[in-house]
Amino acid sequence: MDDRLEGLYNNCIEDLKVIGIDVMGNKDIGKISIKIASRNAKRYGCCKQKNPDRSTAYIEKRGRRRFVRYYKYKEHNIEISKWVLDLDENIIKDTIVHEIIHCFPGCNNHGIEFKKYAKFINEKLGYNVTRLGNKELDFKKSNLNYEHKVNYNYKIFCKNCGQEFFRQRFNKNLIRHYRCKCGGKLEYTKI
Repeated sequence: MDDRLEGLYNNCIEDLKVIGIDVMGNKDIGKISIKIASRNAKRYGCCKQKNPDRSTAYIEKRGRRRFVRYYKYKEHNIEISKWVLDLDENIIKDTIVHEIIHCFPGCNNHGIEFKKYAKFINEKLGYNVTRLGNKELDFKKSNLNYEHKVNYNYKIFCKNCGQEFFRQRFNKNLIRHYRCKCGGKLEYTKI
């Protein structure tokens, strides 16, 4: 693990202890490990839960489907993207705390429990933990240049009016089932 990441993680743990959230000594939270993500991702970080506490299982309904979910997990692996470590220290700490909140029971999504903890931590410690990050704003706060490059792989165009638009991924249903605003048939080329 990167020394800077480990130091900032320990700072976050100590900050949380000050307001009564003991991450390391809490049996409900389980074991937490943190590392730099192995692949270059667009996201700031992620928390991967392992080894669910089977006694906390519940059924979640979505339409006709049912899913088994767990309220608590025994292991959490936090990964922080490498590019995040180039940002301002406060932004890195916000990201780490965001992922730590996902380790709390019932917070493995951005639902009500997650928002309660984030609001509490923001009010008590002055953090800026949000559900989503804003890369452009965070790069600006860190006095870094933000280059948003999108590599498009497909050009889709109307045979009738010639209107063009671009896509990174291609779905054949787009050409089969949709038409241009003018009513013309869509075609595509790989760039």
